[in-house]
Amino acid sequence: MDEDALAANLAVLDGVRQRSGARILLALKAFAAFSVFPLLRRTLDGVCASSPYEARLGREEFSAPDAVREVHVFAAAYSEADIREIAVAADHIVFNSLTQLKRLGPLARSVAAKKGRTPEFGLRLNPEHSEGTIPLYDPCAPGSRLGVRQKDLRGVHPLRLRELGVSGLHFHTLCEQDAAPLARTLAAVEEKFGEYLPYMRMLNFGGGHHITRPGYDVDLLCRCIGRIAARYGLQVYLEPGEAVALNAGTLRSTVLDIVHADMPVAVLDSSAAAHMPDILEMPYRPEAAGAGLPGEKAWTCRLAGKSCLAGDVMGEYSFDVPLQPGDTVVFLDMAHYTMVKTNTFNGLALPGIALAQSGGGIRTVRRFGYEDFKQRLS
Repeated sequence: MDEDALAANLAVLDGVRQRSGARILLALKAFAAFSVFPLLRRTLDGVCASSPYEARLGREEFSAPDAVREVHVFAAAYSEADIREIAVAADHIVFNSLTQLKRLGPLARSVAAKKGRTPEFGLRLNPEHSEGTIPLYDPCAPGSRLGVRQKDLRGVHPLRLRELGVSGLHFHTLCEQDAAPLARTLAAVEEKFGEYLPYMRMLNFGGGHHITRPGYDVDLLCRCIGRIAARYGLQVYLEPGEAVALNAGTLRSTVLDIVHADMPVAVLDSSAAAHMPDILEMPYRPEAAGAGLPGEKAWTCRLAGKSCLAGDVMGEYSFDVPLQPGDTVVFLDMAHYTMVKTNTFNGLALPGIALAQSGGGIRTVRRFGYEDFKQRLS
């Protein structure tokens, strides 16, 4: 992780906060490296969690005596056990359906009250407006289980939602996108759910906003936030994850062998399946320092992982000179959706975590060994 790069992203996000009045939460599902929470909480207003464990981590590690921060939680469904844990950690609980809201809302209030807490409730909306280009990541794809549709609220008066404790609405339609898709989504939200907005205290625009990417239309984002806040009297929330840690981390791999197949294949000590699973899930080809597209430089090869999965491949790259065993390959933009998704498939060791500190020096935060592998098993 790179402390200066994180600080630069935070400066952009703080600019949005100052200009628009929005509150910005860290999406723990993308980046949950609590060793840098002291830096992040200087700017961000809290975290959004997807589970009891994430909610607890946010409550324990993101707040401090001099920086009390919010914990928001959303999940596609909660068990009673989930709610009992979440209710004592969360400031705002977003439900995915009216059924869950009615069944578990009273339990959440009861459990929280015993701890002197009063969490607010929210309801996730599905505006049935797709902006995502990859179906796997599209919450509004046909058949999506995520969010309440317009038809689900037919006959439900806004005051009825308030009676059920709902003070906020939430939507999420974006994935690594600019502000124009957000503006189109807002039009769909207003068209289908506009009657409910004047009765709410907050509206959460969800995540997927690539705010810190060069060229992102920050002006349009701020106009969208300002218009909604002014028209309906709402506190707007954003919950980026990737934007917080964008281009703020690398993964250093070592070449173990060169196998000659249909092209040279450099087998690394890292693994797409175990250490960078988004390469296979998204799928995408990560950038590597000093490397080009196939054929762009003198020597082209395939970079592959060391697991037994035949498809454990990062992609095809070209280099100025052939790679040799012992060479280092550095994958870029690896802070988000890596540490939170790593696994020990094949018993592969997890990469250590280090922080390149502002002003120089590298601090090792964590190393993983056999016990980390063993303790996940029975």
